[in-house]
Amino acid sequence: MPLDHRRLCGPEESQPPALWAGTAAEDDEDEEGTGAAPRDPCALRPLFARAGLLSQAQGSAYVELGSGTKVLCAAWGPREAAEPGPGRLLCEFRRAPFAGRGARGRPGAVAEREAEREAAAALREALEPAVRLGRYPRARLAVSALLLQDGGSALAAAVSAAALALADAGVEMYDLAVGCALCRPPAPAASWMLQPAEPEERRAAARLTLALLPALNQVSAVLGGGRGGPPEDWAQALRLGLDGCHRQYPVLRQSLLRASQRRDAAAAA
Repeated sequence: MPLDHRRLCGPEESQPPALWAGTAAEDDEDEEGTGAAPRDPCALRPLFARAGLLSQAQGSAYVELGSGTKVLCAAWGPREAAEPGPGRLLCEFRRAPFAGRGARGRPGAVAEREAEREAAAALREALEPAVRLGRYPRARLAVSALLLQDGGSALAAAVSAAALALADAGVEMYDLAVGCALCRPPAPAASWMLQPAEPEERRAAARLTLALLPALNQVSAVLGGGRGGPPEDWAQALRLGLDGCHRQYPVLRQSLLRASQRRDAAAAA
């Protein structure tokens, strides 16, 4: 029988979707906290970072969190701008169609595009204090973040990945910007939790994303809101987030160093 090249042929063997219904229900129960032991709120999720992945960009980085969040960033060095003035940092944030839970809305949906614009503005706010824009008069620097999978703490992961990509592109920076996310569960006596997963963020009464320049000990951005309790609780969240940023910093620096060593070895070969 001749093949029909106008359509995609399915696999020889397949399983009906109903087979996985029980597994999905069990996963939802675990996410809600009924099937898994509560984790230490001060514990950081495993972090994987690698710089210098894309050959089509001047700089690139990939960051993955243990909660399932995966972010890929590309950066381009100074390009001449049409208008005079100091250097500008252009940021873009996009979500892959398969990044979140469930089906994605129709392409170009107003709410989705607005959320991406807000995330891009937050990314720019967190990165600008780290970049030496004064060294690039009448020039544009660009960074693009693509969220491949949203397992929670996506903006914080994008901040770290974008800073790595800019540094990998050779952009002069004061320091790497490190992002760390926190959330507070709706329970009255609940404490703030570092690097929340997507189910924890979804149920949170308050959220906070912190960006820090660890070598300078300077906060570049504090983003968030909600019912976080009295000012003392917010101060506790800031201290917890600062500690989380400092603990992630060596991993990001090491990934940048390995990318530089790979580039030097390739040039010498």
